[in-house]
Amino acid sequence: MLGVRDDFRRRLLAIAALFCVLGFQYATWAARLPALKSDLDLSKAEVGLLLMAAGVGAAISFPLVAVLTRRLGSRRLAVISGLFLGAVLLGLAAAPNYPLALAVMCLDGLAVGCLNVAMNAQGAALEARHDRTAMAKLHAVFSAGSLFAALLASGMNALTDSVAAHFGAAAAIIALLVVATRSHLLPDEAAAEQAGDAADQAGDADPAAPATESDTGSTANEATKPRRRLSLPATATLWMGGAMVFGTVTEGAMNDWSALYLEEVAGASAKVAPLGIAVVSVMMVAARLFADGWRARWGDGRVVRVGSVLAGTGLALALLAGGVVPALLGFACMGLGIAAVTPCVYVAAARQGSDALALVAAMGTTGLLAGPPVIGFIAQGSSMTWGMGAVAASAVLVAACATRIRWTAPPQESPAPTEPAEPAEPAAS
Repeated sequence: MLGVRDDFRRRLLAIAALFCVLGFQYATWAARLPALKSDLDLSKAEVGLLLMAAGVGAAISFPLVAVLTRRLGSRRLAVISGLFLGAVLLGLAAAPNYPLALAVMCLDGLAVGCLNVAMNAQGAALEARHDRTAMAKLHAVFSAGSLFAALLASGMNALTDSVAAHFGAAAAIIALLVVATRSHLLPDEAAAEQAGDAADQAGDADPAAPATESDTGSTANEATKPRRRLSLPATATLWMGGAMVFGTVTEGAMNDWSALYLEEVAGASAKVAPLGIAVVSVMMVAARLFADGWRARWGDGRVVRVGSVLAGTGLALALLAGGVVPALLGFACMGLGIAAVTPCVYVAAARQGSDALALVAAMGTTGLLAGPPVIGFIAQGSSMTWGMGAVAASAVLVAACATRIRWTAPPQESPAPTEPAEPAEPAAS
């Protein structure tokens, strides 16, 4: 990174490190759940409550994250929360009993909420500053961080059974990534300015707002606007939250229920059933690597609407057809179509301010937390096919919410209005 001279690429790599840290930290403790269960002598219900504690911590983080983002800025908040997530791993490894482990996991959820908002704010500001798309690739790096954590867990398991040694090594890696990249993150002043400029270009601010900013050149007025929206979110923010909820419900349910559907309904063998998660994951990573190009060409709104409709209809047709091969094809459509939803919605929310971003992130975490159990209840009350049908419906609802969101034009289209201004000058002279 030190040898990268291009400002955009240097900042992009630094922000990508934050996404890698979040995916790496999450997958690290998730990979050692069996060992934690054994060390603390937990039942399955207690393990479920342990996972719930992390989700609850993230879901209730909205008020704290909104305040911290305004006071610290996204850069400092990202560094602090990233380092704290490494400390959480050490605390979880050292927890002597179940109550303390629950407390640590709740703190983990709060820190995840902080880093989630901070790193997405940095990503959105980078796009606005350079007028280039990057958010989808950043979210792909999150998945790469999870893969890195899985490989490290496998290697550490081969060397030692010690959870403390594994988590200590992981915490050191997290600290190195955060410290090495902190100076290359966007300054908070620049991030605030770019977020404000993007909001003006999108037409989301009041008509008087651009004149105030151009007269004063200050970001102080921008900082006061999100504070007023904290208690009463704008309608546009709620539509973004709805799209995020249904999108994360879809992602979470596919990860939790795809293998069970293949085995119990499609008739797949125990060896084939895990391919469901693999197909969804591979398609999501691949789509996110290319999604920034799609966004630059067609715009965020079209990518979200077409993608979510593809995801919902593809899965619905697979459920109607039945069988293993149609199911895998439907899962591929789901991974391909839903991959760009969260990156695009985060960008749109960041343009509304830090409070809107924090609220949308919290709603997304709630969807990720509540979605899989709701699908389970539907499957238990009817059948697994109807449960997966609800997942398909959730994807289509993303498209419905997306029609109510004001998206920005593709970056390639923004320079177009400046072209007619050139021939006008000779005519005036």
